[in-house]
Amino acid sequence: IFMVLSLLSIVYGALRCNILAIKIKYDDYDVHVKPAAYLCIFLWRSFEIATRVTVLVLFGSVLRIWVFLVVLLNFLGFFFYPWILFWLSKSPFPENIEKELSRLGTTIVLCLLTFLYAGINMFCWSAVQVELSDPDLISKSQNWYQMTVYYIVRLMENAFLLLMWYIYRTDFYLYVCAPMLFLQLLIGYCMGIFFMLVFYQFCHPCKKLFSASITEAL
Repeated sequence: IFMVLSLLSIVYGALRCNILAIKIKYDDYDVHVKPAAYLCIFLWRSFEIATRVTVLVLFGSVLRIWVFLVVLLNFLGFFFYPWILFWLSKSPFPENIEKELSRLGTTIVLCLLTFLYAGINMFCWSAVQVELSDPDLISKSQNWYQMTVYYIVRLMENAFLLLMWYIYRTDFYLYVCAPMLFLQLLIGYCMGIFFMLVFYQFCHPCKKLFSASITEAL
């Protein structure tokens, strides 16, 4: 019961962040979110987060040391990704966050921001993408390429972790139909991707402002 309540609270938080991100990106427009959009976001985040957590728990139950390596690589990859893009852009160091902050204080704030960004992206696609070269520190463009790469790599990673769990599973899972659970979790993650596609293609409140729809981009 507590696990279900925790999942629902996290999904609700992800839903609110999604809506807030849309309003931030399109603050020049009057954004009206329809009930169908709320439903698609809720189902998208529910399947995505629940399957991701379950995959990590199953993998960690049979390969306890290796799960720390997987989590660490995921976290460090997403933590340094915005910094790498910032260094490649050769943009000046952002100093307009808060006038009272020193350069060291600004660096600490940006590190905390990317820390949060990395933590979110370990489990689900972040509602906003950090862009340190932008004055607002977030990317306001809809990057279909990054989203596509993220979900393809994440699906492949989930499949690999589940395969490792299937190979090294212990007698504890003797009464669990492992092939069926393997298939259900992969289908569950694909369902999350499906509802995400439905949201961006049909239910996004500002889909008319996209330079290209998600199907055209794909």
